Amino acid sequence: MPLMTRADIVAHPLYPAIEKQIARHLIGIHMRTPRMSRLKASHRKWLMTQSVFALALRRTQDDPLSGLTATRFVETVMRLGAASRNTATGYLAELVAYKFLRDVPDVPDKRVRVLEPTELSLNGLRSWFNGHLACLDRLDGGNREMTSLAEDRIFLIAQPVGADIMVGDPMWRDPPDSIGHFLWSDLGGIILHDLFSRLDIVDRAAPTSSCGPVTLVELSETYQVSTTNLKRMFKKAETDGLLSWEQQRRRGDLLLTSRFIEDYFTWQSAKFAAIDLSYQRALDELGIQTENSAAA
Repeated sequence: MPLMTRADIVAHPLYPAIEKQIARHLIGIHMRTPRMSRLKASHRKWLMTQSVFALALRRTQDDPLSGLTATRFVETVMRLGAASRNTATGYLAELVAYKFLRDVPDVPDKRVRVLEPTELSLNGLRSWFNGHLACLDRLDGGNREMTSLAEDRIFLIAQPVGADIMVGDPMWRDPPDSIGHFLWSDLGGIILHDLFSRLDIVDRAAPTSSCGPVTLVELSETYQVSTTNLKRMFKKAETDGLLSWEQQRRRGDLLLTSRFIEDYFTWQSAKFAAIDLSYQRALDELGIQTENSAAA
């Protein structure tokens, strides 16, 4: 089956529906394992998390010192400009403390600390990956999710490929200002998922679309985000004319403007395209042909 480009994805008539689908899927992961939110608490942390897994999953048995080390991770983060050296080092220590990473046993050089993902974090990111495959399947009738669920190695090969594409893509790495002030804030990404999960009807030609009634108190209680942080996120978006409530004092339905929606959709399409390409490359490496790929 031919790869789906960003343009194919974002222009698809079902695209708003799969954005709602993936938002609900990611909210579900957050609710089941709240600790996983640390991996993507902000866009900066999500960039670092993708890099962590990419380094770890590229470890090979014939080179026991390969894979994820603090030195390699800091070098990667510094090259991307995603964070400072101290921030990168502190984040790696945080992932170990939260039991998302652990030491690889029996490393021959005791001076080198090699880390690997734990089952908790690996399963969380695998669910993230397969959830996106299910959305892509909905767009073109493919069978990516079923194929990935049947072959664990697909995710292990695809994740580093997709991570490289995403963190190296200026569109993904540097989201537009309209949504950036959410994404760079702690747990701002999950707040955006919540808003988009509420959009029942998206008329992309209309100036606004309704999320229904939304209160900052409800968002704060649901996702354990401080109301101060939420007020800062929404205040900037309101001031920039990107969203508004129907009534004064943030009451009634919350309306998202078409610019806000389309900026988010376009940004997300880069992720979907990267995941599709990484999936196809994993199939090629494993020599797997699906019914869809054989027919293409």
